[in-house]
Amino acid sequence: MSDDSHEQNGHENVPSRQRRRFEGISSRAYEHPADRSALVALRKLSGFDTVFKVLSGLLPERSLRLLFLSDSVRVSDAQFAHLNDMLRDACHILDLEKVPPMYVNQDPQPNAMCIGLDEPIIVVTTGLVELLDEEEMRAVIGHEVGHALSGHAVYRTILLFLTNLALRVAWIPLGNLAVMAIVTALREWFRKSELSADRAGLLVGQDLRASMRGLMKLAGGNHLHEMNVDAFLAQAEEYEAGGDLRDSVLKILNTLPRTHPFTTVRAAELKKWAESRDYQRMMDGHYPRRDADGDTSVSDSFRQSAASYASDVKNSKDPLMKLVSDIAGGAGDLGGRVRRGFGGFAATSPKDESPKDQSPKDQTPPQEQPPQDGTPGDED
Repeated sequence: MSDDSHEQNGHENVPSRQRRRFEGISSRAYEHPADRSALVALRKLSGFDTVFKVLSGLLPERSLRLLFLSDSVRVSDAQFAHLNDMLRDACHILDLEKVPPMYVNQDPQPNAMCIGLDEPIIVVTTGLVELLDEEEMRAVIGHEVGHALSGHAVYRTILLFLTNLALRVAWIPLGNLAVMAIVTALREWFRKSELSADRAGLLVGQDLRASMRGLMKLAGGNHLHEMNVDAFLAQAEEYEAGGDLRDSVLKILNTLPRTHPFTTVRAAELKKWAESRDYQRMMDGHYPRRDADGDTSVSDSFRQSAASYASDVKNSKDPLMKLVSDIAGGAGDLGGRVRRGFGGFAATSPKDESPKDQSPKDQTPPQEQPPQDGTPGDED
């Protein structure tokens, strides 16, 4: 529980350990730059949310609400009380005034989601409840509350709507291409929003090891004694840096249809953020407040997003990203780098080169070379 015991609906939450509460926190504090820039821009569009809420009649939202109400267990003081305590505590820590309803749905697949246009609702599956311990579940509930605070539920429902629309217009070539381009961009935002929500889960749980354990369990099941956090993070590093350009292309193709980043990637990203100066400042009480959200600059947010992507490319160990960074930096021998990146049409050694492959300059004996002007040449 949080560091301030609080009472709501007649139920008192007793803190199990002290954790910081972020009063008045803006979701901008934990949002990934790419997620933040999209949300800031959308929030600036007057009436944007209202238009899509009107469309809720076209979406299965009402049906989903009735389905969960009729065929799932609604979390309350009387049902799954420990989850209800965690939910209210997460809302208290992130200062979310209205506690969204939460349901437990019978499904062996571990999963959780925050959906809805008018009001967000949180759903967790029995597979997830049975898989995670208390601190791991606290991080997951914080993750979903982070989605609610950011307003992700609205835009996620838009993605669902557009995905369904793409299926309906698939027979129209240009129409399908246009919608799928939007869907692809939304999926990229969707993946970044998951990284944002992971950060919100850490702010709620304030236990990095618990967040890591939860992600490991999502990847490897309830065999924690057989897993190791450091080894799991090493997988993420191997995934990023390993292989050649062919693997880089396959990574992109594997990622494009996904709405969530890969689990090892999420773990590595969360650890990096937890070690950042931004996180430490938040834990010290310095963070953006939601009463200043209206003053946020869209252009500044996009610049931060662009800078984040540029930094990712520059610091990435992925072969394709390194090639892009080298090209942007003006590195020479592009053809040779591409050949080596694809595992050579393997790079040939000098002794394998035939005379016909050599330029006239290469065939000139050293003593017959024209005199140099003293300007050093470019080196690879």
